[in-house]
Amino acid sequence: MVWVLLIVLIVVVGGAIALAVVGVRYARQAQEEADPLLARLAEASQRGEVTSLEDIELAQPFNQRVLIPLMKRMGEFSARFTPDKVLEDTTRRLELAGNPARLDAATFLASRFIGAVIFGGFFLLVGFLAPNWPVGRVILTVALFTVVGFFFPQIWLGSRISRRQREIRRAMPDALDLLTICVEAGLGFDAAMSKVAEKWQNELSVGFGRCIREVQLGKPQREALRDMADRLGIPEMTSFVAAVIQSQILGVSLAKVLRIQADQMRIRRRQLAEEEAHKAPVKMILPMAFLTFPSILIILLTPAGIQITQTLGGTLGQ
Repeated sequence: MVWVLLIVLIVVVGGAIALAVVGVRYARQAQEEADPLLARLAEASQRGEVTSLEDIELAQPFNQRVLIPLMKRMGEFSARFTPDKVLEDTTRRLELAGNPARLDAATFLASRFIGAVIFGGFFLLVGFLAPNWPVGRVILTVALFTVVGFFFPQIWLGSRISRRQREIRRAMPDALDLLTICVEAGLGFDAAMSKVAEKWQNELSVGFGRCIREVQLGKPQREALRDMADRLGIPEMTSFVAAVIQSQILGVSLAKVLRIQADQMRIRRRQLAEEEAHKAPVKMILPMAFLTFPSILIILLTPAGIQITQTLGGTLGQ
């Protein structure tokens, strides 16, 4: 069994080294095609900074030099065997999360295998180095954390989506108030959205800014608004976009529509806050049952236990 684990460790380490070599080669090929480092070197030369191409390359983060090219290479390979439906769903989820790492769907799916190898290989090494660990415990631990590493990117992406949508919901009432003020002051709807995008730095302002850029590039405003609602993925934004488009079609005052929408969003934000407050007692049951109550029992019953022990000891001693 020890020989089997040793062979598995050698395969894992060899695979990691091979993937790193492939990633480095892919990075070099990408650099030869696009030459971003040469562009940075030219910018540094124009500023009068004395530097070299190697210094600029080493100044890049490790993930930009090795990890991301490696995942892209693996993503291109795995995309050949991945169904289109899975790629579309992953692309959709990356859009909902704001795509913080700027990855495509195939690269993100490949990161699951990298996570599984990293988690599994690390705990396999820990199992070998840890003293007195049975072989069965090592196998179980490695298998468990390999599965955790495989699903970790999906869990991380889901948390990013929830956090982004929560931030957008909190910012929408104030953003609609600012939109209302700008429209009532005489600005057009596009100019008002540009003001919101300039004044704030959050996920909602980023979505507004992207929508305005799409309109400036020639996309129809209604289509750009619908795409923005799809990228944000919350019912409140879908309702807001539908109300704005309907007001433009029917000729209703846009300022009144925005004010009504702002009031509704504020009521919705208060309802969500009340909902979270009502969930708090339920969420506190487990910590109280397993942490607070045992501590209180120990504090209250320990003096009584000591007195009972002393009393029984004195009685038995007599």
